[in-house]
Amino acid sequence: MIVSTKRILHKARRGCYAVGAFNINNMEIAQAVVEAAERENAPILLQTSEGAIEYAGMGMLLGIGGMLASRASVPAALHLDHGKKVDIVKEAIGAGYQSVMFDGSSLPYEKNVELTRSLVVLAHKAGVSVEAELGAIAGIEDFVSVEEQNAHLTDPWQAREFVKQTQCDFLAIAIGTAHGAYKFKKKSQLDIKRLQAVAKLVSAPLVLHGASSVPKKLVSKIERHGGFLGGASGVSDSDLKKAVASGISKVNTDTDIRLAFTLGVRQTLAKHPDYFDPRAILKPAYEEMVEIVRWKIKLLGSHNKA
Repeated sequence: MIVSTKRILHKARRGCYAVGAFNINNMEIAQAVVEAAERENAPILLQTSEGAIEYAGMGMLLGIGGMLASRASVPAALHLDHGKKVDIVKEAIGAGYQSVMFDGSSLPYEKNVELTRSLVVLAHKAGVSVEAELGAIAGIEDFVSVEEQNAHLTDPWQAREFVKQTQCDFLAIAIGTAHGAYKFKKKSQLDIKRLQAVAKLVSAPLVLHGASSVPKKLVSKIERHGGFLGGASGVSDSDLKKAVASGISKVNTDTDIRLAFTLGVRQTLAKHPDYFDPRAILKPAYEEMVEIVRWKIKLLGSHNKA
């Protein structure tokens, strides 16, 4: 069933668990995410990035995601992920998403506030909630000095002022995660104290981007079947659990699904080099994606919370 993202995330914040927001790019991924949520009796967010929209089209993704969400036995919502282009965000507001993200984190603070606020006004008139971002989502080790690191992570007091000025519904914060499969040069290390400080000052649900786990078992299996992902590493289970316990209500995941998909395809073609029917090739990939999403849901504590 389709419900508002705001309702889903405020319930998560009150319940001290996080809802998985999984990126969808095609039918199989969307179906796998919804099936996993239903099997775990968990609320779910189906989100599409600008890259996914460029690949499949907003209408196509909304058609697939909207149909699956409306028929789901668990609360589900459609979310625009990382909308950096104002025109795309505006289009999404009127297209049928329950929530949109405007990512103005690379802009000067004042400009981020200005654009976020204008989009919040527009979205709220349409009954759509807005996620904003403050701070740069990049690995802590990407920054040379402590001063540079702190400058790119979210300042708790600035976060409070930002939410007050923009009236955004959710806030994505930077505490040391990074996008992609290569997040950390060593082990994951999130700034949990910074997160706790933000959570005390901000009442809006908090969002963690770049939060794929990149399970080592998954990476090893892919490499045994001809892939190469040397150095791939993600957010550790312990760090993710600490983040959820400290105030994160929405956790974005994309890379883990891609890895599961890749493993399923590689294993199938290695075992059945004679296969040429896409349906036969994609079924194992689908099953791998269902299992990784189920695992992530349980890690976030949203199972049996529908």
